[in-house]
Amino acid sequence: MHQPNLAGRMMRTFGSPLAEMGRSRLVGRLFAIEGADGSGRSTNIKALSEWLEASGYAVKHMGLRRSPLLAQDIEHAKQSRLLTRTTMSLLYATDFYDQLVHEIIPALRAGYIVLADRYIYTLMARDIVRGAEPEWTRNLYSSALVPDAVFYLQTDPGELVLRNFEKNATLDYWESGMDLGLSRDMFESFLIYQGLIQRTFGRMQKRYGFTIVDANRDFAKIQRELRSHLTASLATAAK
Repeated sequence: MHQPNLAGRMMRTFGSPLAEMGRSRLVGRLFAIEGADGSGRSTNIKALSEWLEASGYAVKHMGLRRSPLLAQDIEHAKQSRLLTRTTMSLLYATDFYDQLVHEIIPALRAGYIVLADRYIYTLMARDIVRGAEPEWTRNLYSSALVPDAVFYLQTDPGELVLRNFEKNATLDYWESGMDLGLSRDMFESFLIYQGLIQRTFGRMQKRYGFTIVDANRDFAKIQRELRSHLTASLATAAK
């Protein structure tokens, strides 16, 4: 497959890089797609991958709970509901950094386009809503790579409910914030929790400058907007 030329650049992190990250130049690009379950993340990432590959780019994916080291442990911890919020945060951070060192950075060095199905912003927002200090979460992920672009698919909580029922016929315990005691009713808790997450993303957007995409629209319009942003970013990267 032909690989379009991208200009290499030194890696940028939010703070000090991990010792394992090294200092080599990165040729590929990292794009993060954020959003709740039902926002259309996976569908849009699949379509973007096919579009990028048809354009000659090699594409690699990453996401939450995908590290071979910890994915099963995190799932077990979620099912048991026995760990503290801080311990769960540290497990997710370990999962993220394991992928960063062993999957993301090698792919970027090799010139891949890495599409992240959620990135550190979701992890930070979840922690903040559950009582973590924003500064603590920023320090926890200070060694993360700064993405070339971040897109938050913002969807009305009521619309998310409908989409989740259509897909799974139920609501997820954690995506409903049931561990927070917001309401005994899962439907009501889901609406409250997703509203809290969205407001947290709104505050984070001012700090990190990511792009908020209206995901209440139909798929074709969202996909056109995402492709337009990626085209502009890749054109700048090629110069």
